Amino acid sequence: MRRVVITGLGAITPIGNDAKHYWKNLLNGVSGADKISRFDTTKFKTDFACEIKDYDALNYFDRKESRKLDRFNQYGLIAADEAIKDAHLSFDKLDTDRIGVIFSSGIGGFETIEKDIIEFSQNQFNPRFSPFFITKIIANSVAGYLSIKYGLRGVNTCTVTACSSSTNGLIQAFNYIKWGKADIIITGGSEAPINKSAVGGFNAMKALSTNNENYKTASRPFDNSRDGFVLGEGAGALVVESLESAVKRNAKIYAEIIGGGETADAYHITNTHPEGKGAYLAMKEALREGGIMPDEVNYINAHATSTGPGDLSETKAIETLFNGNLGDITISGTKSMTGHLLGGTGAIEAIATCLSINSDLIPPTINTKIIDEAISSDLNVTLGKTSTKTVDYALSNNFGFGGHCAAVLFKKYNG
Repeated sequence: MRRVVITGLGAITPIGNDAKHYWKNLLNGVSGADKISRFDTTKFKTDFACEIKDYDALNYFDRKESRKLDRFNQYGLIAADEAIKDAHLSFDKLDTDRIGVIFSSGIGGFETIEKDIIEFSQNQFNPRFSPFFITKIIANSVAGYLSIKYGLRGVNTCTVTACSSSTNGLIQAFNYIKWGKADIIITGGSEAPINKSAVGGFNAMKALSTNNENYKTASRPFDNSRDGFVLGEGAGALVVESLESAVKRNAKIYAEIIGGGETADAYHITNTHPEGKGAYLAMKEALREGGIMPDEVNYINAHATSTGPGDLSETKAIETLFNGNLGDITISGTKSMTGHLLGGTGAIEAIATCLSINSDLIPPTINTKIIDEAISSDLNVTLGKTSTKTVDYALSNNFGFGGHCAAVLFKKYNG
């Protein structure tokens, strides 16, 4: 089995339009929440979200090209391009038959679906759809576009597992390279769900926070007053590469991937298992594959959506697996700053985890004041400010509707 490393990062998020600013604002505890600007929220229970700031598609694409792309396509391409540049990949010098793309989305072109269906109904059901309608909405289109743009003929696919999509995709990339089926894979996830349909749909499920008066602090993982997640948007991308290839290119290495766990709660279509069974098994498998013991893990970037059942489920899984070592593991919930990017969340949180390992800095969990009494008091959650700690091993967790559970284990690269 080959060793697998991360050599490039790219991001566009509600708290930074590239990986550098995203990381800086994570460490500074910046909230990305604000009032929704995309549509009139008067009749909605929630009127805030974590939108990308100062975004203009024409800063990245020409007008003709931008019209062919849904917002989620744009975000994914922007993040991937940054990761490719960060990794200093020169495709003309590499075997592109051995380079693939695994790029995920939980929903795909939600904005285009809503817009075109509304126009269709308003035009007396005259079926004059855009010729780009289908390619703008399908979740796998970012992977396809990247393959075509760079001539990458290796594996090309898209993992769709709701909010664990890009974490599952990252594990797939790890597996392909570990097994020798690829040398380099561009992986990540993108989502652009801040529209009427998504806000209305999640409101109907009572999943979103409705704390409209205190929207800046509404995303408060583990807090006893949390009332739901805050919707976010954006994308993250990572260049996953065999160690042999990375060393040959003299590439910068952010971290090494040594394990991945993919399991199921097998419990409910939206609710997590009350005892965190799937989450426990995913983390356990990641550690087993990585060949380490629970007491060797230094940091967990938790899924921590700020929902009641979800936070409890994950913390119970952590308590079960790391029983006796909880105080030694630092946990943070970075969705307190970015909001929940659904299918893109795993990618940006994997980036944060890699950078934590690389810098020995752990971003804070903001907004959380009083930990829910149902959560073990032994849990060591970073509250309010960044902490400094040697991070040799770290987990990144994500879970999705349908009971999908995924955990990735990273290691500090030491040659």
